[in-house]
Amino acid sequence: MSVKVTIYHNPRCSKSRETLKLIEDRGIAPLVIDYLKTPPDEAELTRILVLLGKRPAEIIRKKEAAEAGVDPAALDDAALIRAMAAHPAIIERPIVVTATRAALGRPPESVLDIL
Repeated sequence: MSVKVTIYHNPRCSKSRETLKLIEDRGIAPLVIDYLKTPPDEAELTRILVLLGKRPAEIIRKKEAAEAGVDPAALDDAALIRAMAAHPAIIERPIVVTATRAALGRPPESVLDIL
């Protein structure tokens, strides 16, 4: 039985490209979502965070958040999820998701446990 795998990917990011290659090298053809062009909505972000076992502030890119005018320390989780949906560049990447698990591809090998 094959595992359905989705990668929230930024093709300009070397870690994202390395993670995608790692997945494909294992014979898996993931659903690739360029999350800057097709950002996850609030419900999907909430689901991803649950699967990751992380709070929103834990997957925020600090530099990009500052550039977007988002202060994670000043927002509760719900507001931060709304900000992530509105400004997807602030979301850490790549994120690999299966039906029951998720992993942040930093380092890329960290996704192997969920494949």
